[in-house]
Amino acid sequence: MNTNNQAPYEHGFMLSLLLLAIGGLIWLFAAFIPSLFLALLIAIASFGQYTKLQTRFSASLSAIILTLLITVILILPLSYVLLMSGIEVSNLIQTIKSDFTAENSKIVFDQIIMTLPLSDAIINNLKDSIGNNLDSIIISLKDFSMVILKSIVNLSSHFIFFLIVVIFSLYYFYIDGKSTVKRLKDLSPLENHLDDILLQQFAGLSVSLVGSVFIIAILQGVIFSIGVMLVGLPVLYFGLAMALASFIPVLGGLIIWLPLSLYLYSQGQSVDALIIVIFGAFLIGTVVDHFIRPMIIQKISKKSGQKSALDHTLITVLSTLAGIMQFGILGLFIGPIIAAMAISIFDVYAIKYTHSLDQS
Repeated sequence: MNTNNQAPYEHGFMLSLLLLAIGGLIWLFAAFIPSLFLALLIAIASFGQYTKLQTRFSASLSAIILTLLITVILILPLSYVLLMSGIEVSNLIQTIKSDFTAENSKIVFDQIIMTLPLSDAIINNLKDSIGNNLDSIIISLKDFSMVILKSIVNLSSHFIFFLIVVIFSLYYFYIDGKSTVKRLKDLSPLENHLDDILLQQFAGLSVSLVGSVFIIAILQGVIFSIGVMLVGLPVLYFGLAMALASFIPVLGGLIIWLPLSLYLYSQGQSVDALIIVIFGAFLIGTVVDHFIRPMIIQKISKKSGQKSALDHTLITVLSTLAGIMQFGILGLFIGPIIAAMAISIFDVYAIKYTHSLDQS
């Protein structure tokens, strides 16, 4: 029998089996994907510390020590935030269902419009142009808000199971990390330097997300908590809301402080509205987003020694929102990672076939 004629069919058959195997694993572990993904990001971001511990302890003991440290410092606080946000959001869902009606929203909208320092002609135009479409806008906002809020509640309600899977997976990611990477490189048909580009890009993204994003989220949450405390609003709720919103570049803080300040202004609380604007627009939107955030990202990028695919702002914003809708609150991490890795694959494709591409 002619083996030369069999080779193409054999290659196609093996590729089909490989795709079926990958699809089967994704289907089988679908319920664990958010937990596994978060554990993987943390493991990659902290693998350098694991390597340092191995110089003093065994691999197993080093993994245990670092897993316990990460659990106490990062995972338990994160789980607490998810639990508390789930409790707060459960109440908010009921409030939205009962109070966030078209009639009530129109009243608030009219109050905000009438208090703006604009001419009567502009106010009437705004009322006509926006007011005619207000019902559809309210329905869209309500549906999108409910998707996000319910995803937070769903994850929070299973946070013990989520916590166990993350901690368990984290330990074995440390133990099997190097052998898994070697296995992937051996199975990959790409040259080793292309495999290294993809792996280094994924590692850099993990460090950026786990490092800079968490630092910025905590910082913005604390700053906004101080502002809402000064005006007598619920500190924990709005602090958590700002921290979670900060994961969305550009739009994050705006979707929290702008509606809140407009509402306070419409209720005649001009000073309180000004305080929210100062903390939201100036301290968070200007100082943190435009000065502190780039400094932190630049410092982390220097350590990874490469440019992050997360620099594509539009794709990052859209992938973050899409990730939330697909995977719940952990889509804040999963969405940007998927989009950024797609960009990295495009870059690798361009490197691999640079001579055959028309770059004129």
